[in-house]
Amino acid sequence: MEDRQVELFDFEDENTLYSLIDCELFPDENYELEYKSAQGGFPNELWKSYSAFANTNSGVIILGISEEKGITKIEGLTDEQIANYKKIFWNGCNNPQVVSRNILTNNDIKVITFKNRNLLTIRVPFASRTERPVYLTRNPFGNTYKRNNEGDYRCTDDEVKRMLADATAELKRDGMILERFTVNDLDPVSIKQFRQLFLTSRPTHPWHALDDLTLLKKVGAYGRDRKKNIEGVTLAGLLMFGKEDSIKEQELLPDYFPDFREKLSTDKRIRWTDRIYPDGTFECNLLQFYLKVLPKLASTLPKPFRLEGDERIDETPTHIALREAFVNAMVHADYSLNGNIIVELDTEKFVFSNPGTLLISLYQYYAGGVSECRNPALQRMFMLIGRAEKAGSGVDKIMAGWDEAHWRKPYIETDTQPDRVKLTLPMFSVIPDSVLAELKAYFGDVQHLTSDELTVLSFCLIEGNVSNNRLQYVLGMHRSDITALLKKLCSEGYLESDNNGRWTLYTLKKVASSVQKVATSDEKVASSGKKVATSMKKVASSDSVFGKNLKKAELERAILLMCKELYVTKEEIAERLGKSELYIRNKVLPTLLKEGKLEKRFPYTDNHPQQGYKTAEEYAKQL
Repeated sequence: MEDRQVELFDFEDENTLYSLIDCELFPDENYELEYKSAQGGFPNELWKSYSAFANTNSGVIILGISEEKGITKIEGLTDEQIANYKKIFWNGCNNPQVVSRNILTNNDIKVITFKNRNLLTIRVPFASRTERPVYLTRNPFGNTYKRNNEGDYRCTDDEVKRMLADATAELKRDGMILERFTVNDLDPVSIKQFRQLFLTSRPTHPWHALDDLTLLKKVGAYGRDRKKNIEGVTLAGLLMFGKEDSIKEQELLPDYFPDFREKLSTDKRIRWTDRIYPDGTFECNLLQFYLKVLPKLASTLPKPFRLEGDERIDETPTHIALREAFVNAMVHADYSLNGNIIVELDTEKFVFSNPGTLLISLYQYYAGGVSECRNPALQRMFMLIGRAEKAGSGVDKIMAGWDEAHWRKPYIETDTQPDRVKLTLPMFSVIPDSVLAELKAYFGDVQHLTSDELTVLSFCLIEGNVSNNRLQYVLGMHRSDITALLKKLCSEGYLESDNNGRWTLYTLKKVASSVQKVATSDEKVASSGKKVATSMKKVASSDSVFGKNLKKAELERAILLMCKELYVTKEEIAERLGKSELYIRNKVLPTLLKEGKLEKRFPYTDNHPQQGYKTAEEYAKQL
C-alpha cells in the first residue's frame, strides 16, 4: 500500500490475516512478516524478530509456517504446541534476561485456522520513543536488532546510541550550547530577515521590542548552561542563522550540506535544471536555504486568484502542504548523522529526505495529532514565522493539501543503514483528466468530493461497477471504512447498489441530468428518423427492419450514419438494424472502434450500463 502505510493490519480482522499468509498474495516473508516453523520446538530466533519489529515499525511473527528458498509451506501446530509456545513466549517477554521489555498485550497474540491448520500469530507493535531500543539480554550493545528488506540485522553501536539518545525524557538536542561559538558566528542578514518574517506573522508579539541577543535567547538560538556555567550559541541557532564557514567548523554537523535538486528537462544529458547548495555564494544556513528553495517549489503549483475581504490570497492548501513537508524535513532531521537534507523536484513529484528515523510509528504519522520533534528549538523558530505546525497538525495539512488537488496521496518511506526518512508528494492524479471530465459531465460539479470519493466514482465509471473487495486494493483502506464511504456516496445520489450482502456491487446512479440527456437523445433520434431513413435508403432495401439484408460495408456505414450526431447504445443499434446485440457487440463495434471510426461515450470501459457510441468527427464529415 504505497500511498497509505499504516500498522500492518487490524489484528481483530481475521480475513486480513488470511490474506497476508495466502501463498498467492504473499509467497514469502517480507519487511513486516516473519514465518517460523516451530515444528522442532519453540524457535529462539523469534526474539531477534521481536526486537527488530519493535525497533523498526511493527510486524507479525507467524508460528506454524515454514519458508525456504521462496517456497512457503503451511505446517500448522497442535493444540498442545500452541499452549506450550504461548507459555514460553509470555515467560520470555517478562524476563529481562531474554528481552529488555514486554510491549505486548493479550490481544497481540491470536490463534487462527488457515487451510485447516492452526497457526499462532504474534503482532509486535512499534515501540515508543522512550521504550527503544528493545534488545535481547541485559546489554543493548550487540543485542539490538532492526528490520530491513533482507530480514533482521544486528544494530551497530552507533545505532544503539542514537536510540538511547532519542529515548531521553525530552528531546532537546538542538538546544545544546556550542562552546567557543558566539553571536559573531551568526549571519546578521539572516537575523534581520527572521525578524521581518516574525513581524509579518505575529505583528503584536511583545518580543519585537527586544534587542537581537535577547530575542535569540527567547527563540532558543542562544542559551546558557548553568551546570557548566557557560553560555553561547545553540546548535539550533547555528543551523538557523549561522555563517556557512562557522557551520562547517562544528564537529557535531559532520555532513551538513542541504541540497536542492531540480530536474524539469526531459533531456537526459541535463542532470539538473537548477541546484541550490552550499557553494559559497550565500550563507547556506537553514533559513537562507528555505528562503531560496521554497519559491522554486511553489512556482510549480497553480495559483488561483481568490480574495478574503480586500486581500488577495495566492496560497492554496497545496502550497501550505508543500511548505509543511519542507520544514518537517529540516526540523526532524538528525544532524549528528552522516547524510544531508535533500529536496528534489521533477515533473511528477516533490521528494524531501533527511537523515534520521521516525520517532513515531507510521500509523501515528498518518493518523496525525502526535508531535515528537527531534529539534524543538528549530521547530519553534519556524513556528514563530508562521512556517511550521505543532501537535501533529503539520502532517494533517500535508495530507489535506494534496487531497485538495486530487493528487495521489503523499507517502513516507524509511531506510536503515543509514537511517533515512523520505517523504514523496506525487504531482499526478489517480484520476485521469478525461475521466474527471466525464464525471463532471455526468454529475455536474464534483470538486467538493474527496480524492477517495472521486477514485471510487472513477473506477465505477471505468469498470462499470465496483465492490468493497476491489476497492481495498485501490484505496488501501479498511473494509469498514470503505463501507462507510460507499454508503455515503449512495446516500448523496452518486452510487446505487444491488444489495447483495458481502458481494454487493455498486454502479453509478442514473441522475436526473443523465436521464434527461438520454431522453433528449431519444427524441433527437426519433425526430431525425426521416433523415436517417432517407440516408439509409441508399444502402438498404425498403424492408420494415432496414438493416436486415445489409452487407458488412453497408452495415458499418449504416451504423456510422445512425451515430453521426448522438451517442447510441449497442442495444439500440442492434434493434434498429435487426441484428442480435451479441453480433453487434462482438463482430461489428470492435472493428469500427479499432479503425477509429467510432468513439465511446465512456472510453475506459465496455461495461458501463449507459455506454454509447458516436461517429468520430473525422468520419462524420465524410458521410
